[in-house]
Amino acid sequence: MSLVVVGSVAYDGVVTPHGSVERMLGGACTYISLAASYFTPVRIVGVVGHDFAEEDHQLLTGRGIDTAGLERADGLTFFWQGEYFENMNQRRTLRTDLNVFETFDPKLPAHYQDEDYLLLGNIQPALQRQVRAQMKSPKLTGGDTMNLWIDIAREELLKTIAEWDVLVINDEEAHMLSGEKSLRKSAEKILAMGPKTLIIKRGGDGAAIYRSDHYFVAPAFPLDSLFDPTGAGDCFAGGFFGYLAGIGFNPASDFDKKELNRAVVFGSVMGSYCCERFGVDRFRTLTREEIDARYNQFKEFTHF
Repeated sequence: MSLVVVGSVAYDGVVTPHGSVERMLGGACTYISLAASYFTPVRIVGVVGHDFAEEDHQLLTGRGIDTAGLERADGLTFFWQGEYFENMNQRRTLRTDLNVFETFDPKLPAHYQDEDYLLLGNIQPALQRQVRAQMKSPKLTGGDTMNLWIDIAREELLKTIAEWDVLVINDEEAHMLSGEKSLRKSAEKILAMGPKTLIIKRGGDGAAIYRSDHYFVAPAFPLDSLFDPTGAGDCFAGGFFGYLAGIGFNPASDFDKKELNRAVVFGSVMGSYCCERFGVDRFRTLTREEIDARYNQFKEFTHF
């Protein structure tokens, strides 16, 4: 059961209270696919420029990620630079160079189109719909969005998420999309827009899953030191969808809601590991045994 992931493959420059890195591998598609690859085969769709390093390509393929859908275009790879403040929950963007990502037109290779699981990273809603239309009959479709699209492309976004099984957003975006101040009321309004399942990420406060018939909340894992939160939300999504794809989850049939809860916890686990190093560096050494050990720690400190 492979997971098709569509989104940005980029280079980032990051400043945190722990230091800075001028250029490191990043992008939503990168973080999602690396996190998901510990649970299921992954196939990615993205675009990079001529400056994309072979060692970074090898990091992806070394995790068994299919890069047939990774286009190489004439130009530079998408670059983002940001600075995190002391509490690490807030950041400011210093620079955004879309480069080849500005004209990204995702096309799925033929052997991607029959897959059962699709996760659409944060790109224009119209492009997300185009990708969904290229898939033949996925069992589970989910995606992310951001405040920019809620603000400038709301109608297109509403058409897009109406076709999804799962929407993954953060608490600020949930309030903005719904117009409600309460997360519970926000969830009710968003579920009425079409997606059957809503995941609301709350940064250092964990994540919650909402359905009309189910609710579950998981804390963030208590790290000794939060090193770099870049990509943590995407790694959460990768862990969540990767786990569900790995077990063959099918929302159209009877299913155990506890599997959704487990997926949330695995998502939190992957987000926590992401924060332990700059960028994707933790995934260079992370093992499935470490992931399962932290999952079991989650079970211990949340059980009563």
